[in-house]
Amino acid sequence: MAAFDEMNDGRGIRAPYSGIARYLASAGAEALEAKRREAEILFRRIGVTFAVYDQGGDPERLIPFDVIPRVIARDEWERLRRGLEQRVRALNAFLADVYGPRRILKEGIVPAELVLKNEGYREAMEGFTPPGGVYTVISGIDLVRTGPEEFFVLEDNCRVPSGVSYMLENREAMVRLFPSLCAAHRIAPVGHYCEELLETLKSLAPPACTGEPTVAVLTPGPFNSAYYEHSFLADEMGVELVEGADLVVQDDTVYMRTTAGPRRVDVIYRRVDDEFLDPLAFRPDTMLGVPGLIAAYRAGRVTLANAPGAGIADDKAVYPFVPAMIRFYLSEEPILQNVPTYVCEQEEDRAYVLDHLEELVVKLARGSGGYGMLIGPHSTADQRATFAQRIREKPGDYIAQPTLALSTVPTLCENGMAPRHVDLRPFVLFGKNQVRMVPGGLTRVALREGSLVVNSSQGGGTKDTWVLEENPPPTAQSMEGGAMEGAGMSQSLGGMTQTARKQG
Repeated sequence: MAAFDEMNDGRGIRAPYSGIARYLASAGAEALEAKRREAEILFRRIGVTFAVYDQGGDPERLIPFDVIPRVIARDEWERLRRGLEQRVRALNAFLADVYGPRRILKEGIVPAELVLKNEGYREAMEGFTPPGGVYTVISGIDLVRTGPEEFFVLEDNCRVPSGVSYMLENREAMVRLFPSLCAAHRIAPVGHYCEELLETLKSLAPPACTGEPTVAVLTPGPFNSAYYEHSFLADEMGVELVEGADLVVQDDTVYMRTTAGPRRVDVIYRRVDDEFLDPLAFRPDTMLGVPGLIAAYRAGRVTLANAPGAGIADDKAVYPFVPAMIRFYLSEEPILQNVPTYVCEQEEDRAYVLDHLEELVVKLARGSGGYGMLIGPHSTADQRATFAQRIREKPGDYIAQPTLALSTVPTLCENGMAPRHVDLRPFVLFGKNQVRMVPGGLTRVALREGSLVVNSSQGGGTKDTWVLEENPPPTAQSMEGGAMEGAGMSQSLGGMTQTARKQG
């Protein structure tokens, strides 16, 4: 199956990419490579790193940044924005329901055992409503594209989604490296994300907060893979970055230790997983959490974003039921579609998956980072046999999906430009009576030829994502394949887009 190329759809350069195509046709390979090296120096100087602990060598390494942006038209983004808001509202309603009256379970729309026996379900949240009724304050929703109008939600991230700092740093890098190219396009800004995040967090201050809310970012510490992002967001919001040892709970109130004495904390943007938040409520051996934090939360004296237990909403085995949630809670038809999904715990689905492993992508229902996956078309017989045995032994741990022909975009590779598969993670902020989004998100790119795995932990890279306020004006210059004017990159650009139409 041929992949849809977002720059050249087979009939010529698509309108959103016309300015990029002209630049690539005239820039020259050496100039682009020089920009790539400059970007690497810039990111290394700033310290934009991501730790990968199981691959040997230096765990602090750069996420590869591709200097060719991914471009989305404004009308395309508006549809995505409406679909994302709809989806996050439904996921939040689902969480409020399953920790409350459980209507969707009682009516059999979502199997009760799928939720109540889920390892992400938190009994400590039963009968409790977070401030503002918001569980999913920050969500990262992964989208893939397969055609001009075809966008699918690949998965929902409602626990502690990461990657937004790379979205922001990528834009800063592009403006510094390509000021004229950026100025020639009306690109919707993303730099106000941290302001929107802070306002969202403040809007959800607990009932006990009577003045200006004090916000803090709770991190597991510098050994966490996303520590750069934690410190970046705290710095950009102008709030304190704290570890568990910096906080103490007294009389169901959370205080931060400071040189001037204890200071009350009202809202905690926590980047610590549920089970490590509070040794009195979850894992008793955790050294990362704060004793009494959940009691303070339930007493209405502090807000946690995201709410503990939100992970059941992004479980991959729950994912197939999100369209039904939208219909059930919002009485609307889904704007964005799911990828067809087989839940291996269901006997009929499991039988189909076992018979079609060579065609499917098999994932851990509660996995992340691209680990524990089988990509059937690229697998060996031994790998399929191993996964078949795992599925038979623990069917509830796995789901499977058809292999999609993810869209491609031009990417600077070792041997010049070539099409590479991408996904998109927009970040949705859900505050009191308001959903906020900056236009775009984090585009992740699979740098290996033919690879569909975009995760940074699996060798993927990132791109800046441009949402255009309007498409660049057309020119008299021909935009058909390699017929564009300009030297240097013109032949490779035409060849690359031909290759894109052949790849699947």
